[in-house]
Amino acid sequence: MTTPGQVPVIELQDVNLTLGDGASQVHVLRGMSLQVAAGKSVGIVGPSGSGKSTLLMVMAGLERVDSGKVVLAGEDFSRLDEDGLAAFRGRNIGIVFQSFHLIPNMTALENVAVPLELAGDPGAFEKAQVELEAVGLGDRLSHYPSQMSGGEQQRVAMARALAPDPKILVADEPTGNLDGDTGQQVADLLFNKQRERGTTLVLVTHDPSLAEQCDIMLRVRAGEIEGQTVRQAVA
Repeated sequence: MTTPGQVPVIELQDVNLTLGDGASQVHVLRGMSLQVAAGKSVGIVGPSGSGKSTLLMVMAGLERVDSGKVVLAGEDFSRLDEDGLAAFRGRNIGIVFQSFHLIPNMTALENVAVPLELAGDPGAFEKAQVELEAVGLGDRLSHYPSQMSGGEQQRVAMARALAPDPKILVADEPTGNLDGDTGQQVADLLFNKQRERGTTLVLVTHDPSLAEQCDIMLRVRAGEIEGQTVRQAVA
């Protein structure tokens, strides 16, 4: 997934992860290795319980591996403590979840400004407004999540993820809670923003047609990558 001489922005080497204790232990990731070049989009598909969402959490620094190496944007996660990992994630990784994860008592503008404020950006609210306008929500700045549709909430979540201008965007079933038409609109917006900014996108989805829109589609089963498809460039 990288060409010779190209430094990957995401690199996993022989990653293993076991979750649970005793009889309930599950070997979720089994010797998984992959490389992703900067600016590429990767779609991850697989049956329920295959490890695809856990793989995404490992890439986002939200799960620590038992063994192997995880390197993102040149940073070896094993060398970072929890505070260092959180700081790295805030600067470099945007996350979009299936269930939006918006703060209910904050407006759309305030939700998007949160990561910018945490980073000490003095122009947090101005940048948040620009991001919301970029996803078509310039007229919803003062609305609370409960006042917005699911599609609008996911666009707020996308604006929040993109606001710090991350190198890597990870999305876990971003259309999973949306109807077909709304989900396609959100997916189109996600891919458009990824291409505009040259961001690396890693997308977990149950929808193969969505994964097929990515540069690379990975098929995961029982904690292993069982195959990949590289999309042919359109002339």
